[in-house]
Amino acid sequence: MLYYIIALIIITLDQFTKWLIVKELEIGESIPVIENVLYITSSRNQGAAWGILQNQMWFFYVITVIVVLGLVIYIQKYARIKRLIGIALGLILGGAIGNFVDRIFHKKVVDFIQTYIGSYPFPIFNVADSSLCVGVSLLFIHMLFEDKQKKNVNQQI
Repeated sequence: MLYYIIALIIITLDQFTKWLIVKELEIGESIPVIENVLYITSSRNQGAAWGILQNQMWFFYVITVIVVLGLVIYIQKYARIKRLIGIALGLILGGAIGNFVDRIFHKKVVDFIQTYIGSYPFPIFNVADSSLCVGVSLLFIHMLFEDKQKKNVNQQI
């Protein structure tokens, strides 16, 4: 249940922040938070990360439904055994649904967090995107440590 609550918190925070951006800023309008580093910039994206697969909404609908079903199955199966997996899957589920809501109701995703790494403008993203990245990173970390533990156990045998 905890992992679904995590997903619900992410969805709520994501949709609330996107609602604020749509309500308060025109597309392209930007507010500096930390000059030359972090801005709140109203943007819309009809594709995926870095603007790939623009205008392929049917693809995102199908993939998201499959991913959400898979996440629920994995949460039910593995979250009880490994807490970190459950948290990671809850974050991924919340992020996937957050962007899915935008695609269903607006046919595009609202993005607003703009960062610069040196002079490189990192693609504008949102809370759902951040949640997806953190969730996937946690899964990756879990897999690294699990693999290392298995190697240690095999060496001891």
